Amino acid sequence: MSLRLYDTSTRTVRAFEPLREGRVGMYVCGATPQAAPHIGHLRSGVIYDVLLRWLRASGYEVTFVRNVTDIDDKILKVAADTGTPWFAVAEGNQRIFGRGYEQLGCLPPTIEPRATGHVPEMIKLIRRLIENGHAYASGGDVYFDVNSWADRYGELSNQRLENMRSPGDTPNEDAKRDPRDFALWKGAKPGEPAWETPWGDGRPGWHLECSAMATMYLGETFDIHGGGVDLIFPHHENEIAQSKAAGDGFARYWMHNGLLTVDGEKMSKSVGNVVLLPDLLERARPVEVRYFLASAHYRSLMDYSNTALAEAVAAYQRIEGFVKRAAEVVGAGEPGPLPDAFVQAMDDDLGVPQALAAVHEAVREGNNALAAEDKDAVRRHLASVRAMTAVLGLDPLSDEWDAAAGDDLTPVVEALVKVALEQRQEARKRKDYAAADAIRDGLADAGVLVEDTPHGPRWDLKRG
Repeated sequence: MSLRLYDTSTRTVRAFEPLREGRVGMYVCGATPQAAPHIGHLRSGVIYDVLLRWLRASGYEVTFVRNVTDIDDKILKVAADTGTPWFAVAEGNQRIFGRGYEQLGCLPPTIEPRATGHVPEMIKLIRRLIENGHAYASGGDVYFDVNSWADRYGELSNQRLENMRSPGDTPNEDAKRDPRDFALWKGAKPGEPAWETPWGDGRPGWHLECSAMATMYLGETFDIHGGGVDLIFPHHENEIAQSKAAGDGFARYWMHNGLLTVDGEKMSKSVGNVVLLPDLLERARPVEVRYFLASAHYRSLMDYSNTALAEAVAAYQRIEGFVKRAAEVVGAGEPGPLPDAFVQAMDDDLGVPQALAAVHEAVREGNNALAAEDKDAVRRHLASVRAMTAVLGLDPLSDEWDAAAGDDLTPVVEALVKVALEQRQEARKRKDYAAADAIRDGLADAGVLVEDTPHGPRWDLKRG
């Protein structure tokens, strides 16, 4: 079975057939960095990272574009409320987003364009829309005329134009031909950044930015456009309208990930239940947080709770425990071929839950092989588990987790623990068990857990 993906635009699972053989162009709506990312943002980052890894594992050369909306009403409001320059708000928070993606093992995009760097492309797109009769300038703004696209507007979100309301994207409602028209360009306002255009100084509308950046880097027609389900309307609906009305083929597959709630409730600052990455890292390591965020099917609504995170931590540690024990017995080796069950799961609309079931089955069989001291079977299952977890970005032996952790103390801790364990082993050899136990207890008090195995002592840091 080849890769199949759920396409929001057709509401069906479709066989994936790229525009160009062996190559994939993928655009994902990235951050509007008016604040630090919460775990819903980071879930999206992990989901599309898994897709990227699977496409590459399937033999595709992928151009991955993830934008940054660094000029927006929300950013300007934060800037005004805090007295901070708007560009400092955007840049500071975008750096936190980038660090969060890195900590969770997300591969960098091919390019991460910023809206403010692509105003000339936006102006060209507006000009094409005006020339085609799909946009008009009024009151210093430029609007998309939804009635000029009435027979197709609403297809992605499964809505009819007569049931829609004004998007509320401008205080100049009287300047619109129809209240449902949306802003492509917003006229300059005192104290706000502005760029010069043939229709007056101003700044881009949110929807225009993505259409211009996507086609700039991926061409007039490209393969996959991704984002959260909250972007289907109006953002992605408006992207489709303005891009296709201008004559572009635009995205051929539309993917949308489900949202993340907290204890059954939507995250909200007013409720006080917004969960940030540092909150999670007090309870789990970055790789364990990634396992949690990746573990549910990407289209499902996912609920965060401390219990759910703890269950994910325990599940990942079962994988990690087998991999490390097996590596001590037969060596780390190299990842092997991917099992058919794993491939079939991933090809079936990125079925990560079923793929993880294949991982855990291999871990179970590998632990049985360890117990039976069957080194050939241990080696085979270790290679299989490492291959599968590598695709998911979860390989316990991968160097990328050392890099993601960014902990300069790690080599020092390892060296000190090694010295303590050597001293403990020497104490055990001379049968000074009181000294050996004292060393073990001292390590435990310092947060280092020691496990004696037939192949020597193993240690790990206490979590949570």
